[in-house]
Amino acid sequence: MIAYVTVGADDMALAKRFYSAFLPALGYGLKEGPEGLSYAMPVEPGQFPILPDFYVKPTFDGKPASAGNGAMVAFEARTQNEVRTLHAAALAAGGHDEGQPGFRASYGPNFYVGYVRDPQGNKIALFSSNPNEPGRDG
Repeated sequence: MIAYVTVGADDMALAKRFYSAFLPALGYGLKEGPEGLSYAMPVEPGQFPILPDFYVKPTFDGKPASAGNGAMVAFEARTQNEVRTLHAAALAAGGHDEGQPGFRASYGPNFYVGYVRDPQGNKIALFSSNPNEPGRDG
């Protein structure tokens, strides 16, 4: 099980603006501190955390943060409309389009996805595979 994902950022204010444009809509809460941004699902007392957490941190070695080539983090939305809404919010918050929301021929018929790059260049996917919505072929 993946417990958390961390991406690096050089500008925490810009990263906060970007990630706070869509992660709260997916249920993530934000804790901020000198060590960066920590997004996690709320946990009721006595319950196990809903994983994974998502962290945006400055680099440990002090060198500039960089995006991994081929690395991507995907967040699941509930509907195709939510994918479109969150994709637009991410772009308005300083992200860069990496692929407009829609179906992709190389994925399953219900996999609806949009791609963005955060201000640091990290690739983010926002997707829904809701079987109750129209698929690519219908």
